[in-house]
Amino acid sequence: MIRYLTAGESHGPGLTGIVEGVPAGLSITEDYIAEHLARRQKGYGRGGRMAWEKDRAIINSGVRFGKTMGGPIAMFLENRAFEKDKANWPLVMNKETEAEGIEKITLPRPGHADLVGAQKYRFDDIRPVIERSSARETGMRVACCSVARAFLKHFGIEIGGHVIRIGSAGYGSWEDARSITDPMLNNGAESIYKTADTSEVRCLDENLSEAMVDEIKKYRKAGSSLGGVYEIIITGVPVGLGSYTHWDQKLDGKIAQAILGTQAMKGVEIGYGFEAAARPGHEVHDEITHDGTTFGRGTNRAGGIEGGMSTGQPIIVRGAMKPIPTMLNPLGTVDMHSLEPQDTRYERSDVCALPRAVVVAESVLAPVIANAFLEKFGGDSMAEIEERYQNFGK
Repeated sequence: MIRYLTAGESHGPGLTGIVEGVPAGLSITEDYIAEHLARRQKGYGRGGRMAWEKDRAIINSGVRFGKTMGGPIAMFLENRAFEKDKANWPLVMNKETEAEGIEKITLPRPGHADLVGAQKYRFDDIRPVIERSSARETGMRVACCSVARAFLKHFGIEIGGHVIRIGSAGYGSWEDARSITDPMLNNGAESIYKTADTSEVRCLDENLSEAMVDEIKKYRKAGSSLGGVYEIIITGVPVGLGSYTHWDQKLDGKIAQAILGTQAMKGVEIGYGFEAAARPGHEVHDEITHDGTTFGRGTNRAGGIEGGMSTGQPIIVRGAMKPIPTMLNPLGTVDMHSLEPQDTRYERSDVCALPRAVVVAESVLAPVIANAFLEKFGGDSMAEIEERYQNFGK
């Protein structure tokens, strides 16, 4: 099974990643990984740091002649901004000795990991929490998950995402989004992200894109921040991935964990999701059809998953991202040392990171689907898996 680990801090020399469980014989290149890393760095509302960060993950092991060897894949993602930070970094995050006169950061931000992280690990300075909990880590996460994404694409499974709401600007209903995405799905879910990427807020609707940009401008001027909702669609998923037999084998449960395990995510729904709770059954459940050859559904309100298993229809996942807790207009906090109330300090950040978060969400779902696929068709090499997959349904 595919598993990945990341290590590193936001302002350090770089991030390290290890991906294990990838079958031998999968074609993968640094250029393919770089495509999705570049996508992660685009989007209106981003902070100044993105102007000089140009991410590229270097593969150091596990790949020979452009194909995986079945062993762990090690990657390193250099922090290009380190050149601007390196004069200060060896002092504030020295790995051996503590220098004198280092300023301790003691003003935790509401809505961030700062305070709870410091309490958990008994730090008297929140910098270690800031460095590791930062969304900068998602750069290596995208790199690692791109390997699983390449595996899925080999079998015709594609992932694509788009923004459906930023602040108060967004689609009015589930059906509004479907009217745009459904005609595109015959070309696979990658057509979703490729079209969305032409919008600076990754929205498929031009008028809504303008409204979303206006929302970001409004709250940038107010010194605040914005979150929103995105939608990820996965096409080409065969019937029966996941299981109904145990709670921890349900595909929708694993999808939810991947989304909520990503920085700043506060909600997830599949298909109608929470809207299903407000509608009667006849407006929620998908009627079963048969075309003489295969079973199908007249609609896809379940979002491609029933009973914890894939139905063969596109999987539709929505994630809710909270506003970034670092804002120019400060919030109230309490100094960890003096215990006096103070305003939060400003750290450089985005006003709205949602357009970039879409790429991260696409990425973290790739290992979930890939592992469900491997549970059903797994093998040690791509050739072995292809043999099993070709026999599926015969």
